[in-house]
Amino acid sequence: MSLKENSYRFGDFVFEADEMVLSQDGKPLSLPPKAVKLLSVLLENRGRIVEKEDLLHEVWQDAFVEEGNITYTVRLLRKLFNDERHAPRFIETVPKRGYRFIAPVQIVEEAVAEPSTPVAARQRFRRLTVIGSAVVLVAVVFGAWLLWPRHSRSAESPQTKMMLAVLPFQNLTGDDGQEYFSDGLTEEMITKLGNIDPNQLGVIGRTSVMHYKNGAATIDQIGRELQVQYVLEGSVRRDEHRVRVDAQLIQTSDQTHVWAREYDREITDLLSLQDEIAQEVAVNIQSTLEPKEQPQTAAAGDFEAYDLYLKGQYFFNKRGDDNLRQAIGYYERSSNTDPNFARAYAGLAASYALLSGYSAKPQSEYIEKARAAADKALEIDPNLSEAHTALALILREYNWDWKTSEKEFQHAIDLNPNNATAHHWYAEQLAMLGRFDEALHESEMARRLDPLSMIIAADNAEILHFSRQYDLAIQKLREIKEMDPRSTRVHIVIHPYVENGMFKEALTDIEDLRKVSNGPWILAETAYVYGRSGRTGYARREITKLLEMNRRQPLDASLFLWAYTGMGDKEQAFAWLQKAYDQHSNILTRLKVDPAFDSLRDDPRFQDMLTRVHLAN
Repeated sequence: MSLKENSYRFGDFVFEADEMVLSQDGKPLSLPPKAVKLLSVLLENRGRIVEKEDLLHEVWQDAFVEEGNITYTVRLLRKLFNDERHAPRFIETVPKRGYRFIAPVQIVEEAVAEPSTPVAARQRFRRLTVIGSAVVLVAVVFGAWLLWPRHSRSAESPQTKMMLAVLPFQNLTGDDGQEYFSDGLTEEMITKLGNIDPNQLGVIGRTSVMHYKNGAATIDQIGRELQVQYVLEGSVRRDEHRVRVDAQLIQTSDQTHVWAREYDREITDLLSLQDEIAQEVAVNIQSTLEPKEQPQTAAAGDFEAYDLYLKGQYFFNKRGDDNLRQAIGYYERSSNTDPNFARAYAGLAASYALLSGYSAKPQSEYIEKARAAADKALEIDPNLSEAHTALALILREYNWDWKTSEKEFQHAIDLNPNNATAHHWYAEQLAMLGRFDEALHESEMARRLDPLSMIIAADNAEILHFSRQYDLAIQKLREIKEMDPRSTRVHIVIHPYVENGMFKEALTDIEDLRKVSNGPWILAETAYVYGRSGRTGYARREITKLLEMNRRQPLDASLFLWAYTGMGDKEQAFAWLQKAYDQHSNILTRLKVDPAFDSLRDDPRFQDMLTRVHLAN
């Protein structure tokens, strides 16, 4: 390997400061930009303590972040170096002060060998451009690159693991009422295959594959759009006693049928059949992919309980107030039929945890049931990733226990790295804490696992909004809306519109939203936009409607907090902020970063509230 000016060698690693590239044994390593910058600062000050405040200033400069960014970034580096916090070889933690790079470092001032890495080769190539023949070489190489098929260029970036998409199983029963069963089989196969060996086999999430249900997309198109090497497709028929499943594994690059099989079993054997299909698929994807012993999740001992669970999943995935309530009904019947079915309790916990956001009713009405269901699921199966994900959400949204919630999200991801929801909700949490680089990284992980999910894409744009990148947030949300005009989540574009003073566009978007959804949140959003644009009379009209609804049935106090904040009525805003606190409203989780509350930040009452919800610096 060629070492040049400002290169640092330590252990098996070389850091080239000019290019900001870290390599190990001649191979460049992929790191987030902030991790690279932090490493650079530590190396420049090797042997000396670098205070946390200095790191924040050097690495994040004026960005709105907190100390947790440093902790997370150091943890990334330690994981890469196989370093231990309590017995460090590279990065030492100095309690209450900062960090120190302690490994022996060799500084190399000039090149000592011919380049062998791509980065070093490019540097040497630049030095040789004075030779006329190099000009010809550049022209030839560049022309070949332009003419090379696009998919070949993308394939040059090595993937760390194989990627598979389970396409929606076709319902050949002849009964539309059995759609829940074929959709449930699809989701179960995603879960089963995702647990085979998450470090070698990535499985695309449910939301993305459902885009291809009853569609005419070709295998080649699906492979390109989802960036997968294999797809599993199939069909299912069932009657009262038996189930027949046809499945085939196809390689996307040339549409080769790698494996196909037909199964005809008793309906009560469906759970063991799913395990059998998953193992056979994994073996045929890659002969070197050795399925590891996975912690066994508690399966239903009764097929009726499992069938009810699938119906619950069907409605849970639709979201919305009515659908979540139907999901809850099926999960409860499932858990009553089989009290030891952990996944039914996990579904129940997640449904109750989400219900307030869709019903506009106080979160306090549902959260105790959510927590009880999550605890029951983990009592039955401590290794159930979905249960840890639901518990993490509850701890964040209701208890404001950020540290424990983060541990639960991380544990959920450790148990199942293919859990797109865990990555997604963890990204939201990191953004709420002002740790935007980490949030975008986790959001990207969620997107890779579920690339066509409109919710994941929209929430990625919301992270940009929280970090005050309004133009980019608007651009992304507009693109999402073009793809799916009926998606309600994309209408958070209203918020960056307002921050950019684009009130006409915000009101137009609200009218578009009314076409697909209507309810208390529409009134609150309308009042907010009118208030921010100075049209307080119109804003009060919307608030009057909300107050009338609230008299009939209590609403989440966050609706009024939002509306009065938009109007600039601080006294009413703080009165409803206290009510939101009393209700444990989930809007409090975004107080630290949401630009909507910037007008309240200088008030001591706001700082006191940040302290009470554990978001103060």
